[in-house]
Amino acid sequence: MPASAPHLTAPLPEDFGRFLVRLSYINASQLLRARAQSAHLCSSLHDVLIAEGAITDTAASEATATYLNLPLINLESEVPSPSLTTLFDPAVLLRYRVTPWRTSGSKTVLAAANSEDYSAFLAQLSGGRSQYEMVVATSDQIVDFLTSTHRAQLLERASARVPAAESCRTWEKHTSTRRLLVTLTMLAVLITIIALFPRAVFAIFALWATVTLVVSAIFRLAAYVAETSSPPDDAPPLCPPHELPTISVLVPMFNETEIANALLQRLGRLSYPKAKLDVVLAVEELDHLTRDTILQSKLPPWMRVVVVPEGAPKTKPRAMNYALDFCTGDIIGIWDAEDAPAVDQLEIVANHFSSAPENVVCLQGVLDYYNAQQNWLARCFTIEYAAWFRLVLPGMAKLGFAIPLGGTTLFFKRKPLEELGGWDAHNVTEDADLGFRLARHGYRTEVISTRTGEEANCKAWPWVRQRSRWLKGYIVTYIVHMRAPFVLWRQLGPWKFLGFQAHFVTALSQFILAPILWSFWLVLFALPHPLEQFVSREILLVLGLSFLIIELLNALVNATAVSRPSHRHLFPWVPTMHFYYPLGAIAAYKALYELVVKPFYWDKTQHGLSAIVKKTGGPE
Repeated sequence: MPASAPHLTAPLPEDFGRFLVRLSYINASQLLRARAQSAHLCSSLHDVLIAEGAITDTAASEATATYLNLPLINLESEVPSPSLTTLFDPAVLLRYRVTPWRTSGSKTVLAAANSEDYSAFLAQLSGGRSQYEMVVATSDQIVDFLTSTHRAQLLERASARVPAAESCRTWEKHTSTRRLLVTLTMLAVLITIIALFPRAVFAIFALWATVTLVVSAIFRLAAYVAETSSPPDDAPPLCPPHELPTISVLVPMFNETEIANALLQRLGRLSYPKAKLDVVLAVEELDHLTRDTILQSKLPPWMRVVVVPEGAPKTKPRAMNYALDFCTGDIIGIWDAEDAPAVDQLEIVANHFSSAPENVVCLQGVLDYYNAQQNWLARCFTIEYAAWFRLVLPGMAKLGFAIPLGGTTLFFKRKPLEELGGWDAHNVTEDADLGFRLARHGYRTEVISTRTGEEANCKAWPWVRQRSRWLKGYIVTYIVHMRAPFVLWRQLGPWKFLGFQAHFVTALSQFILAPILWSFWLVLFALPHPLEQFVSREILLVLGLSFLIIELLNALVNATAVSRPSHRHLFPWVPTMHFYYPLGAIAAYKALYELVVKPFYWDKTQHGLSAIVKKTGGPE
């Protein structure tokens, strides 16, 4: 049985660093550099040496066992006792790379990769240290054992972390046949009413479309004014190096062979201290091509692959829920596989969190496109994103509204994220949903100026597929949060509740009823309009001119968004946005169809289509 671990209560006669040099695990210059960085960052020497590639994780475990005079066990041949597998939460064990191994008298023997993880694990237990002893095993073996032993529990957690009352997974109880029958019945009723009262129905739809268009314009204008009239935010004070948090960044990947190598190159440029960085590439179990492509490149020690077991639903939020338990950081970030984050992005995140109020638990960065020159569609998509992330979204935040999150360049404090249950695995816009769940529980999100480049969808049908997924998720998110509207009102407060309604109702109505609004162009061209029997021609003309003014307002917002030097080449394309938005109506009807027949289907965006990715693998 293992010996006790005197190193945890009293110093050993020889320093661990000198011990590693004496046994030729590292050389003296590596030790000097690691000591300096360890003192600078207040990180353990063990973590610094591994992050900088001076020693492998396996060699470090071997050295630790020798240094501490503890057994180095092989978990493949010396399998932990089955009776101990339920002793602790597997998520906690995974985070600290610890697993119960055997019992020794009245004590429980824990296998850990190093003494720092062992001590950190014991520190968060309610009991004392005296009832535990330590043996050493490699980190890879500990993780492999935990994931195989607790596979079913981890998979269930990944699919159902969010409380049922705040998730759409309860819809699984309703079969697609039942949803189809209900939908067909409602359509039959609607078609009958339209057939009997066509002009009256058109008038009702036109009134609703008009009201939501005006509300949307006011909402957008208010956000625009709030952002443009506010002085630039002061840069937060620098976070002292010894207080920098460990940041884990999740990168979900599925069928990403086209851009996997480019991703690794871009992440390799990050300037954040590697001893404080933990990049987790979440790859689906059956996606052998992506995994093989990644493993063909030698991953740095601060980057690793987590294989997400096969299961349902096969969505990005489920993959992130599963990989969350493998993260070691106190800050959890998200990047998409095609992202090119600014090299200093993580420093900006650390600085902002260090000085932000306690209730600010989420930071949203600015998303932009690096292939805006590809074609007309890519240019319009870039204009739309510039307006949203640089004007409207920060304006909404300044007005005190809850904001729907984007799917990437997001950073969360880990504890509140886990308390809320992570992401709804069944919601295909898990980001927007989480933004409002944060607000419902009293937390705030702030928008920061750091930029991440993405690949714009530059082909029409892939664009429609992506947008239909977003709109379907918007519908789902609205329905889920409106299950109990009075509870939502109480949790958000009147102002945020009205903002929630203004955002979702107008956005969905404008896409679905877009053809109704287009009909008012008939008036401006002196053509007959179906509403002439209800209202005078003069009123219709006023409405038509009002819609034209709103179009000009949208053009003003878009033009302002691309006025900065990096986007000025897009300015001549702003007037063409009027021909870009109709694609959203096509996406809306596809979203309505899928909401009935396959609400949890993730219509994945294909990456690597742009010329810049095909030619160079991504932006430099």
